[in-house]
Amino acid sequence: MRKLINYLTIMIISSSISNIGCAKSNEQSMKKTSSQMEQTKNTNEVQPVAEISKQENLRMAMRKLWEDHITYTRNFIISDLGNLKDVDAVSERLMKNQEEIGDAIKPYYGGEAGDKLTNLLKDHIQIAVEVVESAKKNNKEALGKSQKKWKENANDIALFLSSANPNWSKETLEKMLSKHLDLTTGEVSARLKGDWKKDLESYDKGHAHMLIFSDTLVDGIARQFPEKFK
Repeated sequence: MRKLINYLTIMIISSSISNIGCAKSNEQSMKKTSSQMEQTKNTNEVQPVAEISKQENLRMAMRKLWEDHITYTRNFIISDLGNLKDVDAVSERLMKNQEEIGDAIKPYYGGEAGDKLTNLLKDHIQIAVEVVESAKKNNKEALGKSQKKWKENANDIALFLSSANPNWSKETLEKMLSKHLDLTTGEVSARLKGDWKKDLESYDKGHAHMLIFSDTLVDGIARQFPEKFK
């Protein structure tokens, strides 16, 4: 009997020790799992984004304006050639965009310069309307005159900008603006022919080109006014 009691006592003590060990192991496992979950949580949290530089802010804002320029120009082409009812509303928004672009340079070149750019750009749009209308009517003589006037206006814009900032080469701007006119004309011509693939190709190229033009302006401003971008 005594031997049986001793045996049972040993078994109970062994079981208790085993349970304590399991409890500690479970506790350690839970702590480890909790730690892993916390690390995963921290990893999934949105990390703070580095502050965007003033130059990049201007780049994004300027790109938006020139994207609007190319987009609303396309909207006008589609609406005018298609005799859509929204043509007047589109024209109004397109003209507003030229005011917004002029306003964008006022902090650097003043109100008079900003208004001057707006007026040049509004002329650019008004002549573009003439180009579209002449092409629509297949009036080659009128189209040729409008395109000549359009090119002269583009050169006036290049001259005005280059005189305001030595980092903007007149020749470079003339070439860039001339390409803008060619690609826009490509859209008009392709739509009149029903060549939708060529139409979209001209727009895509024109869109990408306009972003390059916008970045050229921003880079020039940043070089001319480095103190404004510190």
